[in-house]
Amino acid sequence: MSEQPLNPTPAGSHDADVTSDARSDPTAADEAASLRAASFERARRLRMEPRFPGGPAADPAGSHHERRIRSFQPRRSRVTTGQQESLERLWPTWGLDIDGKRVLDLAELFDGLPVVLEIGFGMGEATAQMAADDPGTGILAVDVHTPGQGNLLGLADKAGSTNVRVANGDAVILLREMLAPESLDGLRVYFPDPWPKARHHKRRLIQPEFLDLVAPVLKTGAIVHCATDWEPYAEQMLEVLTAHPRFENTAADGGYAPRPAFRPLTRFEGQGLDKGHVVHDLLFARV
Repeated sequence: MSEQPLNPTPAGSHDADVTSDARSDPTAADEAASLRAASFERARRLRMEPRFPGGPAADPAGSHHERRIRSFQPRRSRVTTGQQESLERLWPTWGLDIDGKRVLDLAELFDGLPVVLEIGFGMGEATAQMAADDPGTGILAVDVHTPGQGNLLGLADKAGSTNVRVANGDAVILLREMLAPESLDGLRVYFPDPWPKARHHKRRLIQPEFLDLVAPVLKTGAIVHCATDWEPYAEQMLEVLTAHPRFENTAADGGYAPRPAFRPLTRFEGQGLDKGHVVHDLLFARV
């Protein structure tokens, strides 16, 4: 998706006045254009600047070269002192940037453990709990949110979990260019952005094209586990997964599955339940 300026000019500001004047004054038009260009340039520099020494890159794969519509919106938000400390201390060991330049050796990266890929982990509480509860499974956790990356690293470190690796960047590039065929034992997508407006449905992650990327890197029998509290998105997930020839519903009735015991109650799930939302889990096996 195209990225917007990080600090757009508020309505009624000088930029707005100049733009209004530009309708009748060519000089004002030039000034307005210069102000807009400067605003975009400031935003671009902020996106590209390094965040922490030795930490996750601001733009690991040169995302400005990616012309496709994206399912995520990169965010810059405040990183706490503890999160920054975790990033600086732990990223060199447990973090990696999705740069599209190499194929990962998951057996080496996770000391031979079976590996599941989790796309979008928020602040990492559920991921850290799953890692602690199941130390025999490696979790490759992908997100673009820097505070969440630092938080997950800190939580895993506090729990003594060594089976988590945090990947920074676009999961599509990871799937397309950095994972070997049949290298994953599962995929988890919990509470992805539902993009509720009809014109934004094309940005939803669970689409036929996405599953085409997922299927080759999953082992036979590997489980794709999705969860959402947005009813229309749950319906789309069920429809798309059911229609794909490489996946089979594990629910006997062909519908939604009960929440498995290994998936903790996530923060987003709790927020949805508080609003009266119904949470749906979908578990499909790669065939």
